[in-house]
Amino acid sequence: MTQTTLPATSVGTSRWWQLFFGVVAMMAISSPQYVWALFTTDLTKALGATLPEVQVTFAILIVAQTFLSPFQGFLIDKFGPRMLLSAGAILTALSWVLASYATSVWGLYMTYGLLGGVGTGIIYVGVVGLMVQWFPDKRGFAVGMVAAGYGFGAILTTFAISSHIKSSGVSSTLMTFGLILGVVGFLAAQGMRRPKSDEVVELATRFKTASANRESGHGYKSSEMLKKPVFWLMFIMMTMMSTSGLMVISQMGAFAKDFGVHEAMVFGLAALPLALTIDRFANGLTRPFFGWVSDRIGRENTMFIAFGMEGVAMTLWLLTTHNPVLFVLLSGVVFFGWGEIFSLFPSILTDTFGTKHATTNYGFLYMAQGVGSVLGGPLAAMLHDATGSWTPVFATVICMDFLTALLAILILKPVRRKFLAKTKEDFSAGDVAVPAAS
Repeated sequence: MTQTTLPATSVGTSRWWQLFFGVVAMMAISSPQYVWALFTTDLTKALGATLPEVQVTFAILIVAQTFLSPFQGFLIDKFGPRMLLSAGAILTALSWVLASYATSVWGLYMTYGLLGGVGTGIIYVGVVGLMVQWFPDKRGFAVGMVAAGYGFGAILTTFAISSHIKSSGVSSTLMTFGLILGVVGFLAAQGMRRPKSDEVVELATRFKTASANRESGHGYKSSEMLKKPVFWLMFIMMTMMSTSGLMVISQMGAFAKDFGVHEAMVFGLAALPLALTIDRFANGLTRPFFGWVSDRIGRENTMFIAFGMEGVAMTLWLLTTHNPVLFVLLSGVVFFGWGEIFSLFPSILTDTFGTKHATTNYGFLYMAQGVGSVLGGPLAAMLHDATGSWTPVFATVICMDFLTALLAILILKPVRRKFLAKTKEDFSAGDVAVPAAS
């Protein structure tokens, strides 16, 4: 029986709609992470808690979002994206609505932290998993776009939430915006689906071309993937890069103060808020940009350039710590060299292990972000406290940047080439033909 394929124009239109819905869904779930700082002062007063106690909520949010992602990815692969992404949107909304009634830090931990981490994690992993399936030819760009949606989304809510807190209080703000973000995420989820079997064939034959990115023709299960050394090489590399960026995100206020630039004026604006604003834009723009670059020159080559650029910027940053202008400008370069990990690693993972179990597989790799949050957060702070200086902390993450760049070009590239050649040999009758190595 001959299988009928959809017209190329139909498949082409469908995937761009999927990208649109994916960006909207990611924008809807970005606020819990990126506007958290707006709530902390009022929450400490309302709950009669200390700032460190309240900040535990944020740690729970990130840990739940990352360490539960393999299980969340498995559920999405098993039950489909629409149901699970809808559930993720509902849980995200509930996390804020219920947090508005919290009367203790434990209530905040269970609602904003745990429920929010689970809800946002489902959508993040699910959307990334769908994009790598819909865009075999533009995988880096598509993943970069939805990742940028997550980075940029809070820009639309930051000032509105800040204003609402001042006028109506933190409880009313959590209730109102929790419902708004939940509805937006839920509606976006209704339009999302994985490619049908005939669309998979159409995508493979029409849109996927032999390129700089060698691609697997076999869809590895997570149980198979976790036995492969190339996966653990990627995991270590992503952990090191996550550590580097999250150290800056979590410690920037502290080392800006120690460097004496936190109250300086640059271009008529306070240095630290200006740096944070530039960082948010750079962190968003780099994801589709370097994803697009990697579609053309290869993932490993792009990693070498981007990670090396961050290492150079971090080195210059350390050498010019007391210059407010360079502090602001180099912070943007640092984030432009870091944020692309959220487009490059999902793309290279799917290139290597196939699309069939892409969502679950990325869930396991995304755990590296959770490990990096521990290394770059409390452990980096402990290293600073033990040495009384930020120099050892910067030196450590700079070494991680350069080491990861070298691993990409010298180790990952040849190891992955051999792995894919063996995959092609072992699964010569696989689902999709493997493009010839370039």
